[in-house]
This record gives sequence, C-alpha cells and structure tokens, in this order.
Amino acid sequence: MPGERVKMSFEWSRLCGSAMFLVGLSGGIASGKSTVVAVLRELGCAVVDADVIAREVVQPHFTAYRRIVRYFGTEILLENGEINREALGNIIFSHPEKRQLLNSITHPEIQKEMLKQVLKYFVLGYRYVILDIPLLFETNRLTKFMKYTVLVYCDPPTQLSRLMKRNGLSQAEAEARIASQLPLGEKRKLASHVIDNSGERESTRRQVLSLHTRLEASLDFLWARLAAGTVVAALGGLVYLLLRRFVS
Repeated sequence: MPGERVKMSFEWSRLCGSAMFLVGLSGGIASGKSTVVAVLRELGCAVVDADVIAREVVQPHFTAYRRIVRYFGTEILLENGEINREALGNIIFSHPEKRQLLNSITHPEIQKEMLKQVLKYFVLGYRYVILDIPLLFETNRLTKFMKYTVLVYCDPPTQLSRLMKRNGLSQAEAEARIASQLPLGEKRKLASHVIDNSGERESTRRQVLSLHTRLEASLDFLWARLAAGTVVAALGGLVYLLLRRFVS
C-alpha cells in the first residue's frame, strides 16, 4: 500500500524534525543486544522493542494475522488459534521469497505500532528514544530517520560459541543461522556507534554508560530545547498580556 508507506514516512520525518531524536539499536544473533537494552532500561532510557511489537501484531485481533493465515494457510496455527512462530520460521528460513512476503505483511504494521510508542515518549518529553530493531541494517528503511545508529558487536568466534550454547545447536546449524544475517563486520561499518560485547559484562556496561552520557549531552537536543523554551516563554508572555487586558 504505497499511500500508507508515504504517510508513514512523513510521520517519521516529522519526528526527526522535532526536539527529540531517534537512536537505532541493532546487533546480530547472540551478539548480546538484550544485555545492552537491559542496561539502557536501568538508566531510564525510552526503548521501543521491535521484536516485542512483532509478536504483538501477529496476534489474532490484528490485520497482519489475517493476511498471514490467508497466504500461509491454517497449518501454521496452534490449537488456540495463534500463529506457531516456530512452524512459520521453518517455512521462511528455507524460502527467501516467502520471508519477503511475510516481511511485506508485518513490517508496515510493526512500524505503525513503533510510531505510536515513539509519539508517546515525545509527548512525555524524552530527550531521545532508542528503537531496538534486529534487522535495522538489513532492511535499511528506517536508518535515514535515525540521528545515530548503534551496533552491539562481538567477534565471530564468540558469537558462534554463544549461539551454540544458548540454543543447543551444532556448529553447522549455528553457522547457518549466522550466515542468514548481514555479518557483524559489515554492520560495524554502517553504525555511528559500536558497543563491543565480546568481553566481560562490566566492560559492556561501561560502554553503554559512556554512550548514554554522550547522547544526553547532545547539542542537537540542547538547541532544540532552547528554541522550544523560547516559544513557551513567548506564549506565556502573550497569555499574560491577554489576561491583563481581560481583567482591566
């Protein structure tokens, strides 16, 4: 639906021009992005999780659910009527064209829900919002709306070892999963900030704290805040003058 995409793009662009700015966060399978997100949440950062939203938009009461069932059939459903994510994942893993079809159904719905959450944080006055998007660099649709992009990186041997241990996979199975994504080395070249999660947890935490400090001190937000303050002060002065005129 081209018209809907244009409207969505316009809304994202409007947000980019506001006082708040967007930070895209991504990683790779087993790179440790969830560890970084946990630290950011501890710091009180606003985080919009695309994975959580992706699970929500395929629930039975959403439009995406009906379209997925129409194209992939009822054999992907569990007994309770919900989509069997493992069965659907097995289908798209070996059929790139079906993965593309699924993405064309779910991505617009995911972006709509993400936009709603970003608007909520905008109204609440957050300085910046982190968009946790696993395939940020693969899809490349939202990167143009991000002021900064952050990659959670780990070296290839560590990534392979973690994935095998976490998911109970053989080396060949783990390598196949990793190969289905853009290599972390390539993503690293595309990111404006990199958090290296190859080592100890405390090292990762220090890097996240440093990044948070830099984002909080961003002059981009400072100038926007000063401009907003000027507008508020001017409006306050106008209201004061109107009240004086009304009372006198």
